[in-house]
Amino acid sequence: MVTDLWNSIKSGRFSPVYLLYGEEEYFIKETKKLICEYALADEDAEFNLATIDLEETPVEVAIEEMETLPFMGERRVVILHNPSFLTAERKKEKVEHDLKRLEGYLANPSPTTIAVFIAPYPKLDERKKITKELKRNAAVLESKPLYERDLAKWIGNHTKSLGVTISQDGIEALLALTGNHLMMAATELEKLALYAANEQVIDGAMVDKLVPKNFDQNVFDLVDYILNGQKKKAVELYKELLMQKEEPIRILAAIARQYRIILQVKKLSSQGYGQMQIASKLKMSPYPVKLALKRINHFSEKSLLRVLGQLAELDYRMKTGLGDKEIQLELFILQS
Repeated sequence: MVTDLWNSIKSGRFSPVYLLYGEEEYFIKETKKLICEYALADEDAEFNLATIDLEETPVEVAIEEMETLPFMGERRVVILHNPSFLTAERKKEKVEHDLKRLEGYLANPSPTTIAVFIAPYPKLDERKKITKELKRNAAVLESKPLYERDLAKWIGNHTKSLGVTISQDGIEALLALTGNHLMMAATELEKLALYAANEQVIDGAMVDKLVPKNFDQNVFDLVDYILNGQKKKAVELYKELLMQKEEPIRILAAIARQYRIILQVKKLSSQGYGQMQIASKLKMSPYPVKLALKRINHFSEKSLLRVLGQLAELDYRMKTGLGDKEIQLELFILQS
């Protein structure tokens, strides 16, 4: 559990080696930050903190850093990024690594150094000896993206740690705008907490007002307007995207992707799959799947396929220069 690891760090019970891996950037970044904050005094960081990219530097050079005694401090921290030798990727390495030497270090790590391996990969190659040795000798954090229920709980708890609370509609609005991007949600919550200091509550209206919509969210709203027959709002949002210098072809591709998601979710739902199973099969966050499930009953597969055919034809016309791109996409919105 990440909380157990963080509590150990905060209480000064450090491991000589840490392995932080996985796709969720937030937990990795926060763990690294805590290690540096609690293991090094402010005045020591300049001399006793080293950062090494293992895609550029042989691991034996990193080991020399790890074996160096701290300068005028209690310990050193060595951050080691991109240990791709822990994965099954077969790309040509820029440098050769002496992994036998690393295995030897792991068996007898320096007592005055904290080595932090940061591997931002979805999985490691468990068959490799070096992976087994590192996992056996390190404090390990596997940083996975949170599912919607856990993410909503995390948002509530993190908001309390910032001295305010968040309403249910505030959580839902934040999830809609940030998806399962925990780092983005954390950044926005800090801003919202400052704004809500007087009211002590973050609500949906506050989230809508302060959290900017990204391109994908704007397209999601655009498709919603199209599906609900709100043509005026759809055209207004489309023109806003054009004013933001978004290309019609990119907008078209994003609209088509939304329709494909609805179609895929509809097919899988009809086969008895639930939200989490669909998200896993489509390799998506559960939240957009949840939103797609709310839409599927309004359309038959036949009608969705017909719209996708129209979008494919429009894509061909745009890419071959048949007519004005902006006008053609606006006509599609008006006629849908």
